[in-house]
Amino acid sequence: MRLLPALTLALGGFLLGSESHAQQEKYTIQSIEAKPPAQIKEPISQLLEGNAVQVLDGKGEVYCEVWFRKSVPAKATEAQVMNGLTYQEVPQTTVLGAIRFAQKGKDYRNQDVPLGVYTLRLAYQPQDGDHMGTAPHPEFCLVVSAERDEKPALMEPKSAQDASAKSLSGNHPGVFLLFPNTKPNPKPELSDAGMGHWVLKRALEVEVNGKKTTIGIGLTVVGHSPSA
Repeated sequence: MRLLPALTLALGGFLLGSESHAQQEKYTIQSIEAKPPAQIKEPISQLLEGNAVQVLDGKGEVYCEVWFRKSVPAKATEAQVMNGLTYQEVPQTTVLGAIRFAQKGKDYRNQDVPLGVYTLRLAYQPQDGDHMGTAPHPEFCLVVSAERDEKPALMEPKSAQDASAKSLSGNHPGVFLLFPNTKPNPKPELSDAGMGHWVLKRALEVEVNGKKTTIGIGLTVVGHSPSA
């Protein structure tokens, strides 16, 4: 039976994609005691933990390092806390942590992220036609060059987006997809989410109305949108 040319090409592409996926690099993590990088401004640095999660490539070399915030402020009702907090209870542009790329990185739009240190600020994907179907979840972290991020106060979303875009010397902010993490482990773990996505997961302490609780974070450190 002869395959139609289009079907032949599609099947060939699928097989090549499957082979490529099977040969994808495997990543691992390790936790180390490490102060936040000196490039981070003191008002932000003092909010970060004194240890980092290193993401290692297939050769065991550091790809990036992540410092999470000690305690994340959130706004939520008692019912929302009881049901489990989501990213939507955290104000947009909140500093969630910082990341240092030891190798040239790629964001979720497959944009180059130069070596260096960046803050991680929460962002929500615009609900417009330009972004429909580009990501499975609407929450992201914006990367902002540590030199450009002066203080941890909330920013006007457009200002944060502009600062992120300038940090990458482009027209679009650098974005890293956030996966839901409804059953977070206090210890960091790296999950293969498929399609080349590697997600760093853990529980973060959250403060709501003066009370302590937790929220799960799932930061995509490797992987980009199929539409990128």
